Amino acid sequence: MMAAGLRAVEGEIKGIGQVLKSGLEATPNMEEEKKDKVVLINKAGGSRSPYIRAHASNPVAWQLWGDEAITLAQKENKLIFLSVGFSACHTCHLMDRESFSNDDIAATLNESFIPIIADKEERPDIDRIYMNFISATSGAGGWPLNVFLTPDLKPLFGGAYWPGPGSSSPTLEGSIDFLGILDKLAISWKDQEERCRIESVKSQQSLKDFAGDGTNGDKLGASVDVPEIELLERVNNQFIATFDKHNGGFGTAPKYPTPHKLSFLLRLRQYPQVVLDVVGPDSCKTAEDIALITLRKMARSGTHDQIGHGFSRYSITADWSLPKFEKMLYDNAQLLHVYLDGFLLSRDPEFLGIVYDIGTYLTTSLSHPTGGFYTSESADSFYKRGDSEKREGAFYLWTKREFENILDSKAEPILSAFYNVSSHGNVPTEEDPHDEFIDQNVLQIISNPTALASTFGMKEEEIVKIIKEGKAILRAHREKERVQPNLDDKIIVSWNGLAIGALSRAGAVIKGFDPEKSEIFVSAASRAAKFIKENLYEESTKTLYRVWHDGHDGIRAFAEDYAFLIEGLIDLYEATFDEAWLKWADELQKSQIDLFYDESGNGAFFSTTPSAPHIILRLKVGMDENEPSTNGISASNLYRLSNVLNDEFYLKKAKETVAGFESEILEYPWLFCSFMPSIIAGHMGLKSTVVCGEGIADNKIKAFEKQPRGSLGSFAKVGPSNIWLRERNSLLREFGLDGKPRVLICEGGVCRDEGLEVIPGPRSKDPLEMEGIAAALPTAPVAPAAGAEDEVKFEVKSQSTPEIETAKTEAKPDTAIEPIQGATIPSEESQKPL
Repeated sequence: MMAAGLRAVEGEIKGIGQVLKSGLEATPNMEEEKKDKVVLINKAGGSRSPYIRAHASNPVAWQLWGDEAITLAQKENKLIFLSVGFSACHTCHLMDRESFSNDDIAATLNESFIPIIADKEERPDIDRIYMNFISATSGAGGWPLNVFLTPDLKPLFGGAYWPGPGSSSPTLEGSIDFLGILDKLAISWKDQEERCRIESVKSQQSLKDFAGDGTNGDKLGASVDVPEIELLERVNNQFIATFDKHNGGFGTAPKYPTPHKLSFLLRLRQYPQVVLDVVGPDSCKTAEDIALITLRKMARSGTHDQIGHGFSRYSITADWSLPKFEKMLYDNAQLLHVYLDGFLLSRDPEFLGIVYDIGTYLTTSLSHPTGGFYTSESADSFYKRGDSEKREGAFYLWTKREFENILDSKAEPILSAFYNVSSHGNVPTEEDPHDEFIDQNVLQIISNPTALASTFGMKEEEIVKIIKEGKAILRAHREKERVQPNLDDKIIVSWNGLAIGALSRAGAVIKGFDPEKSEIFVSAASRAAKFIKENLYEESTKTLYRVWHDGHDGIRAFAEDYAFLIEGLIDLYEATFDEAWLKWADELQKSQIDLFYDESGNGAFFSTTPSAPHIILRLKVGMDENEPSTNGISASNLYRLSNVLNDEFYLKKAKETVAGFESEILEYPWLFCSFMPSIIAGHMGLKSTVVCGEGIADNKIKAFEKQPRGSLGSFAKVGPSNIWLRERNSLLREFGLDGKPRVLICEGGVCRDEGLEVIPGPRSKDPLEMEGIAAALPTAPVAPAAGAEDEVKFEVKSQSTPEIETAKTEAKPDTAIEPIQGATIPSEESQKPL
């Protein structure tokens, strides 16, 4: 059964849940022989994880996941209570306050269970296994992930947030709180252990069936079939059908940014003509429009920190107005990729402004001084210094009174109108069950300088000046008076890989018109890669570790760490042409295959190694979720490396990885966007461009750097000093030794010289030179004027009859917003973007 289905497994697996619902009461047998009690001690302070260490003062005697705690559970024959969370999670902190700091709950957990706490970001393997169990049994999930395990780690019962005693959180009628759940589980295990064990065995088998992605295809050795290109049409139709035409994004609340979907939509028109013919040119254009509309809606929304930098994790509301305020590295890194592509396709300075915004966030707020990027910023913080209780979103929310006190009487009404600030707040009452947001405002752009100039009877230039100055005043006040949310300052390899790739591409794009900022971005990417290699990689054993926080604690990297880091290193190589990064990517790719590849089954990568301890199920991650698919990215990496290195073994593994998920992709292709570039590569092949020398070669590099992502391929620069690459790719053995300018095009193991016509004259213009974006980038449709009605046709094709739906959208390029939200191309006066 596919994990994508997220349907409850009926029958025996729900048995223990029925026990809880029925209110089973049993009287403990007081005549049982008494055993010596084991007194547990809270060991959370011994972890390197900031999330786990924050629980060191709990009365709950937390144990750490590993041999000691699991052996203790087996020796004592007690259920394990496993709680998995992360630092930026609001409900994790809520449950900490309500339950894990409660003496009655602590007494029950310490007496009747072995309580274990884990950081989902350190141990995605554990989180993924038991989250699949929760999804299978309830059809939903979330964090903190709380699950009761038998001593042999089979899941018995679980859920996400459970209210503590006296909680004000709304609950379903008839449901019990966390203390009630603990009491009933303790009695059930004591009086009906055999039944519980039988059900746990059944639940584990159901879990295997539910989470069997990547295990349903043909065994290796059979012919490898690549899914057909027609799948892209199905994916596109699905996204068109679920597109929220009023708010952007897909579906209803909660609304996630889904960078993998936006990336798919933006790439469609960049694929070869055969793809456009299959999907339809109009549908491909619609796909691009949907993505751009969504990017604009998000950029102006409450999920975007309007006076600071970066994006929140998701929105509680469909219109992006009320975020879950935590900021995650993986979200912002992926969004940097997507906004960069959006800018390259639309030439919209607003998108370039967001590229600068996210890039600045990564290289300042989330940057370790010696390299690497931190994990996240929390949703909760103290509103002001001296407060005793943290509040969700306290750092980002504003009252009308604050605007009136901080801004002068001329600026305040203008910025209030621009950012949707009112005296009664802009958070809907139904979205505020704890009354945390009374009279509070989440800043979001709902107007523009043109409209405000008309309303206030002022010149537009003056409105822009007032908003810019007011924005700076608000930012300065926030930084001075408010308490910054907690920073989870551990460094995770996989998420750093995403950031390395995104910053490398962004730096390459802006190099022609802003070399200073380009250097900041690319240097940050290089320092992060260097940091990981020096602190989390053992060269002698080729061992990669996953997490650094004042050192690493021995957690070895998972398949996703290899996948995302390899991708980032390839992007970094193509931004710097330092072959050391490509060499390391090649080395890591060999290790990923050795450690995780399913050689005895049907190919593709498991998340964990065969020898990983205390893992009841090896999973293969195929679907895109908050992070891209491990196997989707791995397939792309294998194709790209096979292309630049002329490696048939990598090519074979790429095809096998895609084929390993064929049955799932055919059933739900829109859940596997990361695989789509590899599916096209499997049919169309790849092209590698290799240059040497100066002049024409440099022009080729500049053109390559400014291309939005589309088909997979590779770009290399070879000079006399590139010894390793010549040895690794026999096709390049003699290429470029004379230093003369040449361009080599390689496809299918055959290379040909591309004809060069060198015309003496002035240096060719950088495609993004300062003279103007419109004249610089590849030809694209001219954006409509601000305020113009932009009618977008959404053509939905099905196997029966096509449907055409026409919808009007307000999310258009807005030349009036650009001076505030957009980036300013640096001029002779060295203007910088906000």
